[in-house]
Amino acid sequence: MNRHTLVATIPQAFVKLDPRHLFRSPVIFVVWVGSLCTTVLSVLHPSTFAISITVWLWITVLFANYAEAVAEGRGKAQAATLRKARKETVARRLLPDGSTETVAGSGLRIGDRVIVEAGEVIPGDGDVVDGVATVDESAITGESAPVIRESGGDRCAVTGGTTVLSDRIVVQVATKPGETFLDRMISLVEGASRQKTPNEIALNILLVVLTLIFLVTVMAIQPLAAYSGREQSIIVLVALLVCLIPTTIGALLSAIGIAGMDRLVQHNVLAMSGRSVEAAGDVSTLLLDKTGTITLGNRHATEIVTVGRATNTELAHAAYLASLADGTPEGRSIVDLTRTHLSDQDAVSAERLTAEGAQFIDFSAATRMSGVDLPSGVQIRKGATTSVSQWVLEGGARVPAALQQVVDHIGQSGGTPLVVARRDGDGPTVVLGVVHLKDVVKQGMRKRFRELRAMGIRTVMITGDNPLTAAAIAKEAGVDDFLAEATPEDKMALIKKEQEGGRLVAMMGDGTNDAPALAQADVGVAMNTGTSAAKEAGNMVDLDSDPTKLIEVVAIGKQLLITRGALTTFSIANDVAKYFAIIPAMFLAVFPGLNSINVMRLHSPQSAMLSAVIFNALIIVALIPLALKGVRYRPVGAGAMLRRNLLIYGLGGVIAPFVGIKLIDLFISHLPGLG
Repeated sequence: MNRHTLVATIPQAFVKLDPRHLFRSPVIFVVWVGSLCTTVLSVLHPSTFAISITVWLWITVLFANYAEAVAEGRGKAQAATLRKARKETVARRLLPDGSTETVAGSGLRIGDRVIVEAGEVIPGDGDVVDGVATVDESAITGESAPVIRESGGDRCAVTGGTTVLSDRIVVQVATKPGETFLDRMISLVEGASRQKTPNEIALNILLVVLTLIFLVTVMAIQPLAAYSGREQSIIVLVALLVCLIPTTIGALLSAIGIAGMDRLVQHNVLAMSGRSVEAAGDVSTLLLDKTGTITLGNRHATEIVTVGRATNTELAHAAYLASLADGTPEGRSIVDLTRTHLSDQDAVSAERLTAEGAQFIDFSAATRMSGVDLPSGVQIRKGATTSVSQWVLEGGARVPAALQQVVDHIGQSGGTPLVVARRDGDGPTVVLGVVHLKDVVKQGMRKRFRELRAMGIRTVMITGDNPLTAAAIAKEAGVDDFLAEATPEDKMALIKKEQEGGRLVAMMGDGTNDAPALAQADVGVAMNTGTSAAKEAGNMVDLDSDPTKLIEVVAIGKQLLITRGALTTFSIANDVAKYFAIIPAMFLAVFPGLNSINVMRLHSPQSAMLSAVIFNALIIVALIPLALKGVRYRPVGAGAMLRRNLLIYGLGGVIAPFVGIKLIDLFISHLPGLG
């Protein structure tokens, strides 16, 4: 964070002195109340000690506010950059009769269709329903390279505020004005929508309980002190209370949570809630959709393989007919491939057949087939081997034995086989052959999955492909397990089964059929390239659409939990050391036996008390960088991590006050009124 931002957040520390804000942090609110009391007493009975204690108590509150303001400042700086990307646009809304009207982008509603051409800004979040174009998404992702967005498939989602660089697309709006992805991102990174997580709430309750315990303890000291003839002033009791309650973690708790969300944004991941960030730190199973997540997703038809007595022309003609209305990238690639096997006359004849009342059957996750029913009674289907084979059997025909050999060969090579079959009205049903779709595993996947395994996370690839194809891709990518021929119901069942075992599950996907699973998972990470439905269902969105980004997400989640635990340990250990500094100084004159625990040998009771209060304030500022950056996470076992943190932050929390308070005491001991 630059110096200008650090200075710019100082006024916010004073603004946050508002008791309505401080009341949300009970520990710091107690310090604020104590500061008010000592201020009044300092005015009524001024002394060097009273004024010094009062000043440093107010500084403690300001430092706590400053820690939160600095964390929020980083988010607000990012939000300001995003606001520059948000532009008020004029949209060309498509009317039912095919004409267009010009409207303001803020006037669009869900379901409206708008035309966006090269050089124009996309007016709102939605899905491409017609056309293909290159889009500049640098305002959102920070990447200067343009991306392809096209109708059909899982790369149809577009974000409002991005710019079309080439061609023309029709976008169907999927969000209301003011609720776009960019609007939500701005709100989240500046902290406006951050809610306390369950762990944070539990820790707050613990801090409140500790504060109440110390409050009762300090109140009980006065009667004992009066009985022993060493009655203490209210200022001393307030200072003692502030030094004993966990002010360090109380001051930094909010900053830790804000910084955790901010670190995710720096990795181009948008978390919809702090709960999901914490859950990511405890994830033990990761489910990944294959197409578009592990693989590049743009599968292309590379060859057609006939079965039985079918000819290349017959197979190409049937696949061409069945794919003419298929707007997915795979469908278009089949059209392009099969067109090369047909004469111009055959292609024209096929197009004429589809124009004469043909009924196209869209692909669905349930049937896992698509095709066309021609007016002549001919039915053509293409799809997964098991689904098409079942369709053939229902037609009273046999599935050729050679089909399985072709399918196995394609599957073993890592490709996806699409079986094509034809039913001639009341005539026979025949399997014509297989279209070979080739998919490519994204670069570096094996190494990244190895890192996940080292973190104790089991990876499972989910795909609609047959088991052989799935096994080949799983082996190439390096995942631990796979679920083949999966339907949305299968994905949900697998997640629930994992969760029943007490494990937290993360799901990564990009398609509409992934949405139910993303919503069920403890951590649902949607690819930014995916559909609007997937992004709405997930509780995180990866702007880079990198499936292995979960490594960073898990590391940040673990880092958030570790940082909170480490600083809590440090804060409580601090209290132990401050007890040894203050209590002997308060009662040594009355109870000489306390000299045995007066290991610090401070100058005087007043200097001891003031030194402890000053250290209490300064340690907050010293720990702000650690709260914002986070404790370094290493993929080691929980036992080793606990021992390391206890050694560094537990033992360190005990030693630091002894050293710090003694040095401060040596520095202030010459001040008048502290003798």
